[in-house]
Amino acid sequence: MEEHDLRGILSANIKRYRGLRGWSQAVLAEKLDLSINFLAEIETGKSWVSSLTLVKLANVLEIEVYELFRPDEEANTETKELMNRFVKDISISFNQSLENLSQKYHTGKGQDKDPAAPPSTPSA
Repeated sequence: MEEHDLRGILSANIKRYRGLRGWSQAVLAEKLDLSINFLAEIETGKSWVSSLTLVKLANVLEIEVYELFRPDEEANTETKELMNRFVKDISISFNQSLENLSQKYHTGKGQDKDPAAPPSTPSA
């Protein structure tokens, strides 16, 4: 393995972990007390990091330092597991919402009402 391989793995993993948290480069750079330009250079493999910056990265991303150097195939497995859990959670939530709507509809609440119809006025 060459240095450029390590840089590629590191940059891909930083982007991936940042993305999993929904953070922009600006957010991560601020948390690390780095310039956005320097973080961009790290993420493109143009700059290398000190051991202190590696520790800060791991702490901010809530991972272990070695995880920044895991090859892509291992990282993809973890990402797939996270996505599978996310899809499962969304499915459960969606099904619960559908069940709640179904129960509300079948108990008579809103059964005869058309939401697009104007409000009824009391008859004399």
